[in-house]
Amino acid sequence: QVKLVESGGGSVQSGGSLRLSCVGSASDIGSYCMGWFRQYPGKEREEVAVVDYDGKISYADSVKGRFTISRDNAKNTLSLQMNSLKLEDTAMYFCAAASTECTYVSGGRVFMRPTSRFGFWGQGTQVTVSS
Repeated sequence: QVKLVESGGGSVQSGGSLRLSCVGSASDIGSYCMGWFRQYPGKEREEVAVVDYDGKISYADSVKGRFTISRDNAKNTLSLQMNSLKLEDTAMYFCAAASTECTYVSGGRVFMRPTSRFGFWGQGTQVTVSS
């Protein structure tokens, strides 16, 4: 069982930045795929960015060039640096972990495997972007 705790959410003006952090409880967290997802009211959770156990990274097209995912296995920490925030980035953000590989490579690009592979979820942290 992996417990995930997010922090760093809050309110920011459009164009601003926030940094989300997630601490995982597993001692072997480095062997997990970890990622950030977000959820709008009444909608399904969607991928924001994931980083696999071997370092492969996948970003949603909507955040490419603005968000950066990183992990520090020694500190059991996953981070998401969010720059140039837009109104449409307002959502609940969740940290998640998968005990199996969560990405694959096709045509030189990294893609995320189905969200169902992620069996461990944090409680979420709210990000609100205002104009």
